[in-house]
Amino acid sequence: MATLVLIEDEANIAEALRFILGRDGWEVTIHAEGRGALDVIRARRPSVVILDLMLPGQGGFEVLAQIRADPELAAIPVLMLTARGQMRDREAAARAGADLFMAKPFANAEIVAAVRSLAGGRAS
Repeated sequence: MATLVLIEDEANIAEALRFILGRDGWEVTIHAEGRGALDVIRARRPSVVILDLMLPGQGGFEVLAQIRADPELAAIPVLMLTARGQMRDREAAARAGADLFMAKPFANAEIVAAVRSLAGGRAS
């Protein structure tokens, strides 16, 4: 089973994503704030990270910078989520090293397809 780390502070979104992606064959680990996210990613060594932009403790861009700066984690694909889908946010995410950017709300099929794409095709 492929692993995924979801860094998301909105519990309803996190649980919905765990259900949707779990049904697609993903083992999803949820962490609800930016602080400590890197430790979770290091411990789990996921195939994909889904990272919310606005998090308590430490923002998504800071977490992404830490992932990209760590040689052991830098190659992990990151899908950045945000409630703000403006072009400048998308551009900032791309500059920061996000592989994909998705605005909330999103369709279930859209998030599954994005995660599969980042993982090279499928979960299992």
